[in-house]
Amino acid sequence: MKPSKTTLFDLYAVLAISTHRSFRKAADELEISASALSHAITNLEARMGTRLFNRTTRSVSLSEAGRLFVERISPAIEEIQLAEESLNAFRQSPQGTLRISASETAARIVMYPAFTAFLQRFPDMQVEIVVQEGLVDIVADNLDAGIRLRDQVPKDMIAVALGPEVFRPLVVASPDYLARHGTPESPEQLSQHNCLAYRFSNGQIYHWEFVRGDVRSVVKPQGNFIVNAQTLIVEAAKQGAGIAYVDDCSIRADIARGELVPLLLDWCEPFPGLALYYPGHRLVPSGLRALIDSLRSDRPLKN
Repeated sequence: MKPSKTTLFDLYAVLAISTHRSFRKAADELEISASALSHAITNLEARMGTRLFNRTTRSVSLSEAGRLFVERISPAIEEIQLAEESLNAFRQSPQGTLRISASETAARIVMYPAFTAFLQRFPDMQVEIVVQEGLVDIVADNLDAGIRLRDQVPKDMIAVALGPEVFRPLVVASPDYLARHGTPESPEQLSQHNCLAYRFSNGQIYHWEFVRGDVRSVVKPQGNFIVNAQTLIVEAAKQGAGIAYVDDCSIRADIARGELVPLLLDWCEPFPGLALYYPGHRLVPSGLRALIDSLRSDRPLKN
């Protein structure tokens, strides 16, 4: 019997495309060009004599033959991954790359104290932080873990407490701005001020939430400055451009130096801090296990 010319890379390529439904995203995962990936799949389909994917200019989907093929090779690929992972037991420390989704704020808060220490301890590991403001499907995007506020972690994920126990949103402005425009005494009075707005990647403006006792107020910031990076909002506020709404961990030093003044403190209630989360039903790489062990609190969270 003539041996098959199908390579392990071919199988990984088919699985990547079937997961992402996109040649471009699959190529990014495999670290090759989309044209090279397309060429590899075309050659594979030619050797097999059947089409694995239905392709149009707008979509990619598995053919019936492709669906059956993926069902058969998926367990085998998982066994290969388990075999590769088992070799880590013979190494002094884990090796590989961890891809972790995090919001800009979460990445800034936890990256240096947590990940710097981890990488110093495990120099053969590489951590790639993918900054994404909205929640993403970390399994579909081939990410190992995510970092978000604890109350945002999907219910089917395992979560490990990370960073400060609580966050507190703060309304802040520079002394210069307050001297020129006055100080708001309630959330309603923010409508009389230039509020610095944050826009999510989906186009929505981040609304400011306030709670005092049983009273809850939500304000859509109105102003002449909209940006999708919190660091720029903080800098604009320090320059006197308007009023900002940011987490306290990001601006403690600015407040201590007197560059920003906190406002409406009795309306700003704290909320649970960050968590690193990952799927419990999926193979946990040794590098991620090592990271979890270094981050885990005495009482890890489980949803």
